[in-house]
Amino acid sequence: MYPRIHNISFDCHDTYALSGFWSAVLGYARHADDAPGDPEAVLLPPDGTAPTVFFQQVPEAKTVKNRVHVCLEPAGRTRDQEVERVLGLGAVLVDDRRRADGTGWAVLADPEGNEFCVLRSAAERAAAVERAAAGADAEG
Repeated sequence: MYPRIHNISFDCHDTYALSGFWSAVLGYARHADDAPGDPEAVLLPPDGTAPTVFFQQVPEAKTVKNRVHVCLEPAGRTRDQEVERVLGLGAVLVDDRRRADGTGWAVLADPEGNEFCVLRSAAERAAAVERAAAGADAEG
């Protein structure tokens, strides 16, 4: 038997503001007890099974690249549409690794500088596999 991830934690200055950003990104609900100025905040997944997202107030600022980060797979939209959506929520593009052939990802940062990636959606990956298979059939 193996453990499961209970939560993903973010150190930050403003737990309420950052949890609000991530709530909008992920569609997770804030815990009913969370309020501005609280030293901790929690986001609850809509299905109740995925890890919660936990925010804890720390005095120091982020100074270096994250050693662990979150990679988002869009649902119901493309990678590029998701990048535009989260940029509109306050994210910043850090490194654009998207390629002309549709592969790659985008590295963004949340309002406190925590990096995260936006990958291609499952539908985009499946379409690429189908295109590759069709090309192989045409050559064969």
